[in-house]
This record gives sequence, structure tokens and C-alpha cells, in this order.
Amino acid sequence: MEKKKQGESIPSEKINNSEKALVPAVESEDKSSGKLTIYEYEQKYTKRQNVRGAKLILKLICAVVGLFLFACLFFVSLRIYEINEYAGYAAGAVCLILYIVLFIVPMVKILKSPYFIVNVNVHTAGAAKRHNRKVRREIAGKMIDLTAKVDGVGWYDSKIVGELAIALKAGDDKGIMKSLTALYTGSVKKSAKDMIFKSSMKSAMYSALSQTSKVDAALVVFLNLQLVKDLVFLYGFRPSDAKLVKIFGRVLQNSLIAYGLGGMKIGNSIVKTMGDAVRGIPLLGSAISAIVDSSVQGLTNGVLTAVIGYQTIKYLSQEYKLQQILDGVELVETEEEIQETCQKIEKELKSNKKPQAA
Repeated sequence: MEKKKQGESIPSEKINNSEKALVPAVESEDKSSGKLTIYEYEQKYTKRQNVRGAKLILKLICAVVGLFLFACLFFVSLRIYEINEYAGYAAGAVCLILYIVLFIVPMVKILKSPYFIVNVNVHTAGAAKRHNRKVRREIAGKMIDLTAKVDGVGWYDSKIVGELAIALKAGDDKGIMKSLTALYTGSVKKSAKDMIFKSSMKSAMYSALSQTSKVDAALVVFLNLQLVKDLVFLYGFRPSDAKLVKIFGRVLQNSLIAYGLGGMKIGNSIVKTMGDAVRGIPLLGSAISAIVDSSVQGLTNGVLTAVIGYQTIKYLSQEYKLQQILDGVELVETEEEIQETCQKIEKELKSNKKPQAA
């Protein structure tokens, strides 16, 4: 029998008849116990996804972002090279270091972080629950270790981290989840908002100071990816591949918007509407134009960075809640388990055959 890929949903009409026979009994039990069955979870929360397709698109978007960023840095270095040869070489070396430190490293750290498996079906739910349990313990260990070794980090409530440490040592998965939920809805959420505000201010100020569209685009990529990396580190896990596709797609979109804004002279059109007040004062008109251009670009890029941040914590919160729901789901026998039971019954019947009459 061909095994289904992890994360792919299975249409209800393809569920084995023997499994369907179990649904009424489990549903009646579920009403009394208050737990969802895996069939109900699948119907309510599972979406059709091509896991390999999501991974391929994710790699493609990462490559496109990387190429766009490389092109921006290359043309900046080339422009400096045209002014001064040695300054151009120095700028190229600096741009290469920035590319590695601010793009390659954050991207690798994000992609290497663990994530919860929540898009499951009846065949993959058991393995997903075991995987998610392992991820929760890894997250708890990282938070405890960071709180103990780094003074003044202030991200996590120390009292709840203490409770988390007790639960982890005792192997109490319910206690671990309870403490993590308290952290994510309390101190972690507050710390995430602080990170988003600081990154948005940096994006706004740096863009306002920069007067080059290519530099603006590169800054947006660097700051957006750094923010996503910091949020992933804060939460201890990353969004799934399908959600990362949307996040990185937004990063690419933001960088293209920043590049377009840098090439537009927004202030000139606004200055023209100011009439005679500045028409006779060219220097004042140019100064106002530059200020308006910078402020509009800075504000726009700051807002775009904030959108990336809130989109990231939205996906992280959603997938944490889904794995929490999945952990309480009542699992039923899979087709393989039913087949195994049938084989045991058949074996038992054969061993108990009556002896033939003489």
C-alpha cells in the first residue's frame, strides 16, 4: 500500500469503508468526552496542500529574493567603482559580507528552525502529534537555557519559565503546554510587539536617510528578514513551509515597493500643488521636495516592515493553537491497524479449527 505524504489531506470519499464504520461510534463517544475526532479535525482545520510543491516554491522565492538583493548590492558597488576604483573594490567586499551576514545567515537560521505539523489526516495524525510533542520540549529547553544563561534578556516571564522547567524535568507534556501557552499569550507577545516596533523604526529611519532606490530595497530585505529571524528565535519555532512562502513573498513584494518608491520623485508633484508659496524660491522648493520624498519612503517602508512582523506572529500563533487542538484530538484506528487486527483474528480462527471427522 502506498503511504501518503505527511501533511497531505485525504478526501472523505477515499477513506476506507472499514474506517468509516468507526466514525459513528467515535463521534458518539466524542460528544460525551468533549474531544474532537481526527475526522472532525481534518474536516475543520486540514487544507489541501502539496508539501513538495510548497517546499519547491519556498526555495524558488528564496532564490529570487537572493538574486534581487545581490543585483541591488552589485549595482551599488558598480556605481561606487565608477567614481573611484579602489572605493569600488572596498564597497564590493563590504556588500559581500553584508549579503552573507544579513541574508544567508538569517535565511538558514529560519529554515533550520523546528515547526509544528498541523495539516494532517487520519494517517499522519499520530506521527504529527509525536513530532509536535518533541518540538514543544525543544522549545521549552531553549527558553529555560536562554533565561538561565543570558542576564537581562527580559523576553520571558521568569516565574512561568520556572514552572516550565519543573514540567520539562517531570516529563509533564500537559504542564509544558500550559506554561508555553501562558508565555505566548503574555510576555512573548509583548516582546514580539517591541521587536516589531523597533525594526519598523529602523526601516523608516534608514530609508529616510537613503536617497538611492537600490539601497532602499536592500535595507528592506535585510531588516525584514532580520525581524522574521528574531521572531522565530523568540517563539522557538518557525511557521510551516506554506506560511513561509507567504512571508517571504511579502518580503520580496516590500523590497520591490521600496525600489519603486526610491525611483519616484513624490515630493516634486506635491511641491507643484503648493503654488506661489515656493515657486519663487527654488532652493526651498527642492528642500521641501527632498524632505517629502524621504518621509514618504521612510513611513511606507516602516509600515511594510510592521506588516511583515504581525503577519509572522499571526502565523506562529495560529499554528501553535492548531497543534494544541491536535494534541487533544481523539485518534481512531488507521487502515494499517485495522488490517493488523484482521490478520490476528484470521490467525486465531485458523488455530481454533475443529478436527475433521474420521
